[in-house]
Amino acid sequence: MSNTSFDYIVVGGGSSGCVLASRLSEDPKNSVCLIEAGPKDRSPWIHLPIGYAKTMWDPKLNWKFQTEPDPGVNNRQIYWPRGKTLGGSSSINGLIFIRGQKEDYDTWRDLGNPGWGWDDVLPYFKKAEGNDRLSEPLHSQKGPLKASSIPKKHPLVEAFKKTANALGVPETDDFNNLTQEGVGYYQLTTHKGFRCSTAVAYLKPAKHRKNLEILTDSQACRVIFENKKAVGIEIFRNGKKSIVRANKEVILSAGAIQSPQILQLSGVGPAKLLKEFNIPVVQDLPGVGENLQDHLQHRLIYELNQPISTNDQLSSWFGQLKMGLDWLLFRGGPLSIGINQGGLFTRVMKDSKTPDIQFHLATLSAEMAGGKVHPFSGFTMSVCQLRPESRGHVRIQSTDPLVPPKMFANYMSTSYDREISIAAVKYARKIAQTEPLRSLITREVKPNNPQSDEEILEFCRNNGATIFHPTGTCQMGPDSDPMAVLDSSLRVRGVQGLRVVDCSAMPTLPSGNTNWPAVMLAERAADLILGRI
Repeated sequence: MSNTSFDYIVVGGGSSGCVLASRLSEDPKNSVCLIEAGPKDRSPWIHLPIGYAKTMWDPKLNWKFQTEPDPGVNNRQIYWPRGKTLGGSSSINGLIFIRGQKEDYDTWRDLGNPGWGWDDVLPYFKKAEGNDRLSEPLHSQKGPLKASSIPKKHPLVEAFKKTANALGVPETDDFNNLTQEGVGYYQLTTHKGFRCSTAVAYLKPAKHRKNLEILTDSQACRVIFENKKAVGIEIFRNGKKSIVRANKEVILSAGAIQSPQILQLSGVGPAKLLKEFNIPVVQDLPGVGENLQDHLQHRLIYELNQPISTNDQLSSWFGQLKMGLDWLLFRGGPLSIGINQGGLFTRVMKDSKTPDIQFHLATLSAEMAGGKVHPFSGFTMSVCQLRPESRGHVRIQSTDPLVPPKMFANYMSTSYDREISIAAVKYARKIAQTEPLRSLITREVKPNNPQSDEEILEFCRNNGATIFHPTGTCQMGPDSDPMAVLDSSLRVRGVQGLRVVDCSAMPTLPSGNTNWPAVMLAERAADLILGRI
């Protein structure tokens, strides 16, 4: 490390952190240090779009968290992969390019967060977006984060689309329109056959700036305070601890699990919890680590009567060779796309005014996401509730920053969440039983023919898993909300010089995948930090 003092320190080189490091360092007058616990993003599996089947299990690139036993899923521990490399989870995610519904952001505003309504955030979504097909007024083709369309139609997705149409769901070519409802192909964060993570989109063009220092393999331990002002970060690097000082601000972008962990280790959080671990209380903030939200997916698996799935290609050396050549020669084929191609947003609850469930249609099947594919032709319909009521928490269990906090998701803890899970699975099965998809299906592998609502709920409890969207654990909110950790400028309450910019800041979970919202959040945060808004 050539310097020990910087204007801005960004902790976490993930979906938000890479954006911030890039934007804050655009002005050569600002010195910026980006601290990432994991390594550089050199693994070829990161950059191959379908490679997340590998990175999802790689301890070098993945924190591999486990939740606490959860009563809502029959006391199972749920595996929570999170990115541990430059790009963070944007380097290992499923590539889906979704921003959520207009109403999601108007809800943030109405909860007491001025500046976060739809009209406020749309310019920042567009600032980030480099779309290969869609343009103004809702899209942009000029931004660094690339959104690519799937070039080739797939017979399974085509049958899925026609089936959804028969059930009254309209076809769409843009899930990021003002109306999210519809069925179609997802756009993906890929570019010319490669993954477009935030490390690729934002950090790679900026990494040679003299005013930007990137520290990898550097574990952030705690925020250093002087008279309630954040003045630096203690890090563990190369086997020893040191302090990196901040002249202006420390910004935590370590994600919904580790940003609250770092705050708690630093003496910012629920006083009762901090005292249990003999951590001096800098600021009593009971909301730190609370309000945890996640999308719970229910995966239905079907066997096909035609060899049209990715399972078939992966089951033979010839199919594998063809896939490899397609990518090597043309940067095309399944390796360039990922697993989930088809999407569907619709309503299954009569009181819902906007879509309340989301489908990911995968052209392969396996016992779990990222697992070994089945030996038969198969596909997966993953369905999740978009706006769960259930809330969990993240709390430290040790003063050692290398010991993960306890994560309690509290899945399906409300009657509404249980009802919509049942309704979502019923709707997915209805799709499977409707033509033309029905004619392609040999049998239902999962859930294997439950009949009653109680049996369907038990299937959900025994098989439900994360779709990798933890949020909300350092929520922004008004002064009147005792659980609000941040103000609407993402500043930590009760202290100076400290912000949180990542999915933990979101008061409610967006209706869809969280990568693009995390990028938008950081784009707007950069303007807030630099005093442009």
